[in-house]
Amino acid sequence: MRIPSIPGFDQQAFQKYFKNTGMLMMARVGSMVIKMVVNTFVLSSYLGPTQNGILNYPMTIVVFSMAVAALGLDGFVTRELINHPERKFTLLGTAFWMRLLAGIVTLPLVYVAYEVITHFKHLNTPFTFVLIVAFTAIIQAFNIIESYFQAKVQAKYIMYVQVAGNLTSAGIKLTLVLLHMPLLWFVWALLFDAVIIATGYIIVYHSTHNRINEWRYKAPVAAYLFKKSWPLAFSAILVSIYMKIDQAMITSYLGEAQLGIYSTVVSLSESFYFLPVAVVTSVFPAIVYARKTDIDRYYKRLQNMYDLMVIISLSVAIFMTFASSYIYKIAFHNHPEFWSGAPVLAVHVWAGIFVFLGSASGQYLIAEGYFKLSMLRTGVGALVNIVLNIYFIPAYGIIGAAYATLIAYAVATFFILLVPKTRGQGVQMLKSLFLISLFQKAFNR
Repeated sequence: MRIPSIPGFDQQAFQKYFKNTGMLMMARVGSMVIKMVVNTFVLSSYLGPTQNGILNYPMTIVVFSMAVAALGLDGFVTRELINHPERKFTLLGTAFWMRLLAGIVTLPLVYVAYEVITHFKHLNTPFTFVLIVAFTAIIQAFNIIESYFQAKVQAKYIMYVQVAGNLTSAGIKLTLVLLHMPLLWFVWALLFDAVIIATGYIIVYHSTHNRINEWRYKAPVAAYLFKKSWPLAFSAILVSIYMKIDQAMITSYLGEAQLGIYSTVVSLSESFYFLPVAVVTSVFPAIVYARKTDIDRYYKRLQNMYDLMVIISLSVAIFMTFASSYIYKIAFHNHPEFWSGAPVLAVHVWAGIFVFLGSASGQYLIAEGYFKLSMLRTGVGALVNIVLNIYFIPAYGIIGAAYATLIAYAVATFFILLVPKTRGQGVQMLKSLFLISLFQKAFNR
């Protein structure tokens, strides 16, 4: 079947990269459906708001350690593998050991964070739960293999791992629900999710005639990777702050029961966030290649990518806004204590527009080498989110957290308008956001 051509992408190139994107989408669609049905509906209904909040709270702390342990290497290693495929073993080996060591180092940091938080606010979540989930940061060192498949434009292997992993995860959690297992088992299941994915990556890597024992660590390469990627690492930490700080602050201000309700909102709203990652990650090699060969095509591809991000995210936001009340009343028909999440979802889902555009422009910043700017704009978004949550959560409850998230994401995404060298990209995103670019294409045909 021939895929229709899209302005800015030549047919042959787009055919290749759309195929890759489609595979990534299949994997993420499977993840989205499983997450919504099992985690958001079945598991939340089984546990109830309070226990669901206790289950979700460890991740609000551990997500920061996971961001630290990743060291911002994934996207940068992908770029290096595209530009220097002959250095595969050294790049993968060095990045793996860097991530593994960083994951180990984060464990005491998690303990300190938990102790500081519990000093100011009593929590029903024991440290044992947090520690179990914290080991995820170590296991995810193997996820560097994903960078290899992205660089090789072989998303089908990522699809295999994601689909198999999520089906296994869903099966395990459903079994635990049917057996009426206590909360601790579901905490262990969170850690086992990371084990499943890591094991899957190892298997598919070896199945493609590669061997992990060929990886080599080299200190000079580690120094180079750290020097280049630390702004991305810090940016990832800031991203985790302004994507999870609302949940941590809800627990502090309102308690675990409200977090249990809010976590269903976040799960539903963010279940679509796989789409920009899938699309952007898949076409990123094409965009990098265009930058080397044809600068006009490079900017056209960026504009088309922004247009696509707005079309998808706007469609999702409109649908979820009108469907939110029906979703909650149908899915939680026996648990009306969750229904208050419906109006919150109708607000939170609009933040997705800025997440989609931010993911796309983030790849532009990587392609141009503006790593520190990426870090700065994320920091601004994190600061805005924290400040707004301090005022909005006590005043408006969990819907205040949703408004704070929406505003913070918008500020972070369009911060590049304030920087002269990236203002052009900000203007391109505005043209997409207000559908100007799409109307121009329609009338110019």
